[in-house]
Amino acid sequence: MKPLQSLVISGREVLPLVEGGKGIAVSNGESSGAWAAAGGVGTFSGVNADFYDETGKLIPVVYHGKTRRERHEELVAFGIRGGIAQARIAHDMAGGQGRIHMNVLWEMGGAEQILQGVLDGARGLVHGVTCGAGMPYKVAAIAASFGVHYYPIVSSARAFNALWKRAYHKHADWLGGVVYEDPWLAGGHNGLSNSEDPQLPQAPLPRVRELRAGMRANGTPEVPIFMAGGVWCLSEWEDWLDDPELGPIAFQFGTRPLLTTESPISMAWKKKLLTLASGDVLLHKFSPTGFYSSAVKNEFLEDLVGRSERQIAFSAEALGDHTTELAIGVRKRVLFVTQCDKERAAAWMAQGFSEGLRTPDSTVIFVTPEMAESIRRDQIECMGCLSACSFSNWAEGDTGTNGKKADPRSFCIQKTLQNIVHEGEIDNELMFAGHNAYRFGTDPFYADGFIPTVRELIERMKTGA
Repeated sequence: MKPLQSLVISGREVLPLVEGGKGIAVSNGESSGAWAAAGGVGTFSGVNADFYDETGKLIPVVYHGKTRRERHEELVAFGIRGGIAQARIAHDMAGGQGRIHMNVLWEMGGAEQILQGVLDGARGLVHGVTCGAGMPYKVAAIAASFGVHYYPIVSSARAFNALWKRAYHKHADWLGGVVYEDPWLAGGHNGLSNSEDPQLPQAPLPRVRELRAGMRANGTPEVPIFMAGGVWCLSEWEDWLDDPELGPIAFQFGTRPLLTTESPISMAWKKKLLTLASGDVLLHKFSPTGFYSSAVKNEFLEDLVGRSERQIAFSAEALGDHTTELAIGVRKRVLFVTQCDKERAAAWMAQGFSEGLRTPDSTVIFVTPEMAESIRRDQIECMGCLSACSFSNWAEGDTGTNGKKADPRSFCIQKTLQNIVHEGEIDNELMFAGHNAYRFGTDPFYADGFIPTVRELIERMKTGA
């Protein structure tokens, strides 16, 4: 293994080892502060971050607004308060070592307000902002206005080129680096484009070379590229070090930091990670964001798969092959389907999936009455956690809607991500993880259920293992 050389990241020479900034409360001030204290770059999540009372006790988030708009405003205020709290914890734990970054999802509700509010309220405590899940054109200007470096998360050279030419070239001095996230292997939301096949992964090396070549052609500063998604052992990436075509490279770890003592996820979640086998993480498109995402296969995902499989097309009037009447719902509203699909629907209803819910695509899915009630309740209680949500049809614009029917094939992402972190239930909630998560069970470092501290993990990584 080649010696691991430090890099200047966000104004300081640090180890080129970066904690991936995972979503709601999964990377927090404690985990990121510990990562920075060990000499790397810690990244806390700025997505609906937790906050605490004077005694350090977690304050549960309770929404009092009667409308979605009112609850959305509460969510933004909570997000700013939580982000500031996590920045302070991270700063204190880092002890002046490493760097502290904040991760923001551009498609989260109130992203601009929350980012500005946290950077204002935590001045000097946050050294960099990583941002993905969309095209964050404005993040450069916001970060630069606070004297903070920014790090866009992209999955292709084409995406970065668009960001650079439209906005980032105006704030080149504050571009700290570019995060290349493998769209086939990373956990959480993935940046697969419509032209890429989710079943045909592409090797990252040619794509990162293309990214660097495009950056150089655009006159982008020679900042580090963070390789993210699928990174486990640095010995497997040794050829990337000191490669003149790639330039300076750092490595971002999203999945491995989940299994540390400082990681805020539950012990049940940690133990689950140790039992995963290859293929136990599913790349799917159920997210209400419309993006692909990767999560552990469990009852939660099985239910979503089942919903989509129990689905038939319909017409509002007799048309073509859709001439057979099917009555659904309490009001027994008549839809027109094919005779074959009516027979399929009858079979599902006989199995207990007796509630038919219409989708925006002129299809109807069949679920149990209990699930139908849960879906309707979650849609009604929407607090606008995304800039636009297919599940509830919320959107941040003046109308408060995306103009489509709510989609019952998706789910309330805010609810499930809060539940899995704070309630401890893992089988019936969304459990994001990268596709290399199965390696916890095969890596001898984790033998007999060993859970390292962040410092122990980083020392292990420095050896290449």
